[in-house]
Amino acid sequence: MSDIPIFQREIADGVADLVRSTASVAYFTGATLVKPDSVEDSLVNRIKAENKDQIDLYYLEAILVSTNWNGNDDVFLPEQTWAARSTPEDKPFNYMHDENDIIGHITGSYVVDRDGNRIQADAKTHPGDFDIVTRIVLYTSWANEENRERMNQIIAEIEGDEEKWFVSMECLFSGFDYAVQAPDGSQYIVARNEETAFLTSKLRAYGGDGTHEGYKIGRAIRNISFSGEGLVDNPANKRSRITKPNASVAFQTPKNVTIGELNMSDVLKEQNDALKAELAEAKEALKTMQAENDAAKAKEIEAQVSSHEAEVAEKDASIAELTEKVSALETEVKDSKDAVKAAEDSLAKSEEEVDKMKKEKKDKERKCALLDAGVDADKADETLASLESLDDEAFATVISLYESKKAEASSSDDDEDGSAEADESDDDGASEADALEDTEASENLPKGDDSSDTSEAKTKVVAFLEGVIG
Repeated sequence: MSDIPIFQREIADGVADLVRSTASVAYFTGATLVKPDSVEDSLVNRIKAENKDQIDLYYLEAILVSTNWNGNDDVFLPEQTWAARSTPEDKPFNYMHDENDIIGHITGSYVVDRDGNRIQADAKTHPGDFDIVTRIVLYTSWANEENRERMNQIIAEIEGDEEKWFVSMECLFSGFDYAVQAPDGSQYIVARNEETAFLTSKLRAYGGDGTHEGYKIGRAIRNISFSGEGLVDNPANKRSRITKPNASVAFQTPKNVTIGELNMSDVLKEQNDALKAELAEAKEALKTMQAENDAAKAKEIEAQVSSHEAEVAEKDASIAELTEKVSALETEVKDSKDAVKAAEDSLAKSEEEVDKMKKEKKDKERKCALLDAGVDADKADETLASLESLDDEAFATVISLYESKKAEASSSDDDEDGSAEADESDDDGASEADALEDTEASENLPKGDDSSDTSEAKTKVVAFLEGVIG
């Protein structure tokens, strides 16, 4: 359903929120037990729930609503109530207004006149004043023992003489007008609009006392939809109990009039004019207040803007300072990096120079050793270059062999005057000595693991010695 429209006067009177939030009516009536063995001409026996005689259902009927002016000053007009006559069907039936505690449902509804005569649902016109009766079933079969015992007690109390249980109707609506009853008993309907909205605050539903200048004011509900029923005990709100059908007042077929046509000794019209003047004055005052408020807000906003601008300027200065510090740190880091790079380059150069000096020293020492071992000075550099890849131990072995050869050469010079036989023998001996030297050279090579580097060094030494000595 659409929301109830709100008028400016209702806002000014402070009832707008109430109008929006109370678009429903609770209505209490007595419950009637359906007894199949009742007399034939009773209303209860003539009208029963459609799906009757179920062993797990308990049948009830109740007057849901009557066209009347009830004790809460809510007025159910015949044409509006007639239009909603079928809306109760298939709605839930709960316990004590708890929508999560469903104990039955509404199986159907029908209309009866004030004499109890049933009115066909498809009748084109309503009978004037009438009641809407609902057919209700309660669930008697419960797996939960507590629920089963509660239902048994409820049924026993319904069947008892004391009227303890009531049926609570609730309906939704999306609009209302004003029902007005004059001191002489005549009744009228005044349309709710911007001109008549001052009457809303007079309604009891919205905190008023239900009267205005001697006239009784009620809320004539429109666009109704009945949304369900509940089983309730005597309500704490005694005003609600007076809405039972026998406490209701029949509402005569009213005359629809405008506020100008309704003569309340011209009081309403005069007051309406006065209210209009007050409203205009209030609007002017409101404009003045709004202007003053706007000026104050503008001043406050200006102060806030100035404060924010100062904060922004302060933060900008802080950002600039931090940016400068970051720049200085970046420069310092760059200088440090450059210094580190220069130091690294200098270190690398120094290491190269040291390595070069070490090599020169080593080469000089090795060349001296070669010369001392008998290598010709002309061939010393060439021999040194060919032995450059040997480690110190292998090089020492080579020097040892050169020295042995030098000693042998000296001994050979002393025997030059010998006989040819002796020479032949010496040649044979020299060959044997050479073979022996080769063997000794191999045996004198550095001992180590069988790695590829050591094997390669040995191979180079042997090859070199074969070329030099052989």
